[in-house]
Amino acid sequence: MTAEVIGRDPVGGVKLGQNTSHLVAFYGTTAVSQRASSWQATSLVGTASSSDVTTDVKACLIEIMTTLKTLGLWKGTA
Repeated sequence: MTAEVIGRDPVGGVKLGQNTSHLVAFYGTTAVSQRASSWQATSLVGTASSSDVTTDVKACLIEIMTTLKTLGLWKGTA
């Protein structure tokens, strides 16, 4: 089976949904609107003093959060 190409414009790119209320799903999951939560705007609140979370783990989580935000899969603000 040949994969279907979505978007052939390397300059304009591809956009899914016109705004944050439009529903989007990936890999057969239920379509949802963009998540929004005030804690997403912060970077691991409360973990700075935790001995259970190492600096490397925090850096990794921040990178994951930033990546998801950049892709539009994580709101990132309230």
